Amino acid sequence: MEQTLKITNVLSDPTRYYIYQYIIKSHSEVTVQEIADHFQIHPNVARLHLSKLEDVNMLISETKKTGKGGRPSRLYRLSNDVIQLYFPFRDYMLLSKVAIQTMLTLGDKGREALFITGKKFGMELIEQEKAKRKNGNELDFDEKLSILKNAATLAGFYPEFEVNGEKTKIYFRIYNCPFKEIAGEHPNIVCNMHQEFLKGMFESLFDSVELIEMENMFTGCDTCSYQALVSN
Repeated sequence: MEQTLKITNVLSDPTRYYIYQYIIKSHSEVTVQEIADHFQIHPNVARLHLSKLEDVNMLISETKKTGKGGRPSRLYRLSNDVIQLYFPFRDYMLLSKVAIQTMLTLGDKGREALFITGKKFGMELIEQEKAKRKNGNELDFDEKLSILKNAATLAGFYPEFEVNGEKTKIYFRIYNCPFKEIAGEHPNIVCNMHQEFLKGMFESLFDSVELIEMENMFTGCDTCSYQALVSN
């Protein structure tokens, strides 16, 4: 509860909140000067905001040489710590561990149920995003991609998308795995469930989908990335 109060206090400042959102979306390290320039504030003010975020373990920093000469720069990036805010505290991590362990005790049937449930939740997430759109017309590709981006962001993936010119391939990169703490204990099971979750998202939007894993965080890659072959 004490950490929750510290975090909410830090994020109560609008500029600090938007700085944190900016760093989430940048997918890279940032400098004090970059933040100062982007938000049009003095570097000392930018440094104060970044320090406040670091004090509650939302960011971490280190000093590195930039290769441009001069003094080394302090670079800030997202912390790997899990940021969870509960009023009152609820241990959902424990609940997820209990649920997965229970599924695993059921053998193949338990695994199958886990994957089916993962896919179902992916589909439901997209349906919720669709429901926000009051336009009753059939969705075109760009609208489907927008829904997919919003849903992936809502799921906490910190996503990045690229599309080929024919709009038949979507390159989907995930910078944050919401399941990584559990996946560390059961990587194969959780990663397969995660893929079914993603399939559910894509299949709710496109007539046919082939999802191909390109990179996986648990094999030493920086991100989890996929190529989705789709047809409207």
